Amino acid sequence: MELPDFIQAFPALDLPFPEDQVRSHAVRSEAGLVVFLHFLTDFDLPAHSHKGQWGTVIEGEAELTIAGETRVYRPGETYNIPSGAEHSARLKAGTKVIDVFEEADRYPLKR
Repeated sequence: MELPDFIQAFPALDLPFPEDQVRSHAVRSEAGLVVFLHFLTDFDLPAHSHKGQWGTVIEGEAELTIAGETRVYRPGETYNIPSGAEHSARLKAGTKVIDVFEEADRYPLKR
């Protein structure tokens, strides 16, 4: 499923990952950051932590380890990562998620 054109027109993020692996479109407010992510290749995100994050899988499959508990999330399933919880992820190529970050400045917008 392709995202609608108006979402694809949202600015990309300046992510610390290669553009040929992850595509992003974001909406930022003072209250948080909403990001549409499309993983173009199998992708491993190493363990890290930050303020709160909530997400949902819209296509594909995401294996998340949150505070030591590993679970696979599929389309329509949501996850909640509490502030400060260490987490990592394995995402299959083609996976699309929507992530909402408590930190409005979690990642800078690309200019």
